[in-house]
Amino acid sequence: MGLRIKQGNNTFSALHRKLLHGTTMKEPNRLPGEKCTKADIVINQGATRPLPTGIPTYTVEIMNICFTGCDISGIHLNCGWFSSARLINPKTFRRLHYNDCLVNDGKPLINGGTVSFQYANTFLYPLSVSRIICS
Repeated sequence: MGLRIKQGNNTFSALHRKLLHGTTMKEPNRLPGEKCTKADIVINQGATRPLPTGIPTYTVEIMNICFTGCDISGIHLNCGWFSSARLINPKTFRRLHYNDCLVNDGKPLINGGTVSFQYANTFLYPLSVSRIICS
């Protein structure tokens, strides 16, 4: 399985991330005076080499692509009953409750910054931004 790119309500697939370098990112629609939106957080997720036990693994990249140069904190994702057979640093990503996962310990993700981690489960969890705080 290749890399899945989610931008707003659109999902794109690519075999290698290198294919995305020429891709033009479209600035999200903003309300007057709005500094940032959920669409400024992009989630890339793709299959990686399985664990020695055969459990599939996935790499996730969460990026701040804010066009106005903003830092974004309090990033929460819809994540269902997210769990992993591979330990994930809870300061990087953790499930707080059903369908509520916190990114970067709630701290700001700087403009252009990326948080990444790997998880292991029998299936890929759909992840989407539920709420943010514009810093």
